[in-house]
Formats: sequence, structure tokens, C-alpha cells
Amino acid sequence: MPLSEHEQRLLEQMERALYADDPKLASALRGSGSGARDHRRLVLGGVGLLAGVGLLLAGVSTEIWPLGVLGFLVMLAAAWLASSGWQPRSAAGQSAPGRPAAAPGTKPAKPPRAGFMRRIEERWDRRRDERGR
Repeated sequence: MPLSEHEQRLLEQMERALYADDPKLASALRGSGSGARDHRRLVLGGVGLLAGVGLLLAGVSTEIWPLGVLGFLVMLAAAWLASSGWQPRSAAGQSAPGRPAAAPGTKPAKPPRAGFMRRIEERWDRRRDERGR
């Protein structure tokens, strides 16, 4: 549910007051700004994945099996690099970008499910309810 204009203004005022009172805490809560590093990991991983596929295909077509194995290893390393760029920060007190940190001792909120899966689950629940469960 979106915030009303009044609630948005109050939130902006609270943010400004937080920055004025404790800029160090505010910058720590906002995040470390590692978005560029994560983006770089994704791009390098994608390029490495393409290079690995090229090496693998070159090794298979020329029947030089060490080149194919090298291509596979490059693909594996690139996939790991790219997937590590997708992971949200999990250190204490930090949260994924755009999400507030959970209070200590509380469960983190469940992330919203994708639209497709939500529709499938709603259909499943409707069918189960129609059968009398």
C-alpha cells in the first residue's frame, strides 16, 4: 500500500532529522554503497561466462580436451562471480538494498513472491477450498 502525501512528508522529515542528529548512523543504515561493485561483478561474470562457453566450444570443435576443461572451469568461476553479485548483504545490522534492517530478535519479513507463483498458489488454494477442505 503506497504512503499518503502526508506520510511521505513525515518520513522525509524524519530522514532529514536523522541525518542532522547522527550522520554516521544514517549513512550506516543507508548502506555501504556497494551497488557499483555488485553491478561490476554481474557484468564480469557475464563476460566470463561467455568467454568460458567460447573456450568450451573451441575445445570441443578442435578436440583439444584441456581447452574444453579450461572453458568449463572459466564458466564455473564466472557463474560463481555473477551469482555472488546477486546476494543481499547478510551481516548483522545490514539489509538488502531498499529494505530496512530487521530489529534484533525479530524474524525478518518474508520477501514478496513473484506474481506467477502467487497466482499458481491462489489457484491451488481455490481448488482445495472448492473440494471442501
